[in-house]
Amino acid sequence: MTGQTYLSGWKYRALILSVVVSAIGYLSFSLWGGWEAVAKSVKEVGILGVAITLLMSSFNYLLRFVRWQIYLKVLGHAIPWKPSLKIYLAGFALTTTPGKAGEALRGVLLKPWGMPYRKSFAAFFSERLSDLIGIVLLTFLGLTLYPDARPVIIFGAICVGIMIVILSQQKSLEWIERIIQERNSKLAQLSRHLIDIIKEAQHCHKVEILLLTTLLAIISWGAEAVAFYWILTWMGADITLQFAMFVYALAMLAGAISFMPGGLGGTEAVMVTLLIWNGMHNADAVAATVLLRLATLWFAVSIGSICLSLAKTESNPTITLPK
Repeated sequence: MTGQTYLSGWKYRALILSVVVSAIGYLSFSLWGGWEAVAKSVKEVGILGVAITLLMSSFNYLLRFVRWQIYLKVLGHAIPWKPSLKIYLAGFALTTTPGKAGEALRGVLLKPWGMPYRKSFAAFFSERLSDLIGIVLLTFLGLTLYPDARPVIIFGAICVGIMIVILSQQKSLEWIERIIQERNSKLAQLSRHLIDIIKEAQHCHKVEILLLTTLLAIISWGAEAVAFYWILTWMGADITLQFAMFVYALAMLAGAISFMPGGLGGTEAVMVTLLIWNGMHNADAVAATVLLRLATLWFAVSIGSICLSLAKTESNPTITLPK
């Protein structure tokens, strides 16, 4: 199978608009923190430090891609790594959509490779759940460091538990299927689609696969947490690796729970608040947060935008997002 496809229509434009709005909002946040402070932090970190941070982010993306390939293989649709990598990275272009839902566009790009939407969406769901599991486990580093964070961590753990329980309910899903199979309402149709996705996702959460993908999630997100620690250290902050990794993980968890585009707002607020609580100057806390997010979230969006543009340029047919 050769060739890529690109998206069109008002749904695609709406997704792109959400990215633009997120970027404008982030620019406003950066200006509030002061570009002078950000520029100062970049100087303190240095070109080498910025390069190392970007490499750690790239390592994060690479491990997550390896996990993605595992999901595709488990779902019976192994794709050569070069086109699959381009498709995977293209999804990052819409990371700043609510709940990263825009990344599901990979399903559209995978369709020409013979992968049904129910399977690509199952891979997307599995990836989001794996990320949540890894991040929640990383937050356990700070259970004793910052007790006030326990409600957020517990809530995240409960969400993980609920989703795992749902994935384990084979008989219950079959029972629901029998009840709705003769119904033609929109709710029944939506329920059938969701059940199909869950049943496919069950293949991605067998014990041995779950253990492997969880390990990959911990290492990949842990890499960016370590980069955050290095940034703070280069800026002269008095902070431990354990606390820095906890701050990063809790901020990512708060952003995920908020369902804001790319976790924008919630993630930054938690990072800045905890850094100030730890004794860091306000401007420095904001600058460190902005620098990290530029080197992680917005670096990913930039790479994704390039890959999505290449996918559009190299393709012939135009397809729209599924209804």
